[in-house]
Amino acid sequence: MRKRWAHFAAMALIGDGVMAVLRPAYDAQAWKAGPQPWQSVMRTFRKRPALTRALGVLEITAGVCWALQNERSGKRFGPVDAAPFDPSEDAFVR
Repeated sequence: MRKRWAHFAAMALIGDGVMAVLRPAYDAQAWKAGPQPWQSVMRTFRKRPALTRALGVLEITAGVCWALQNERSGKRFGPVDAAPFDPSEDAFVR
C-alpha cells in the first residue's frame, strides 16, 4: 500500500508541476487557502509567473526522479508488488 501512495504522490507532483508551468497564476491561486504566511507565499507566486514556472519544473523533475528511483530499486506498483522487476514483462520491451 505504501508503494501505491508513493506512486500517487509522484503523480501529484508531476501534475501540479505541469499546471504550474502551463498556467502559473491560476495554479498559485488554486493553492492560496491556508494560514497567513502560506497566503503570502502564494501571493508572491501569483505575482511572479517565471518563479512559479521554475518551481513547476522542479516539481516535475522531482516526481519523475521519485518514480524512476522506485522503479530502479525494484519496487513495483500495483497487485504484483512482491514480484521482482522483470523487463520482459514490459509491453514496450521487445
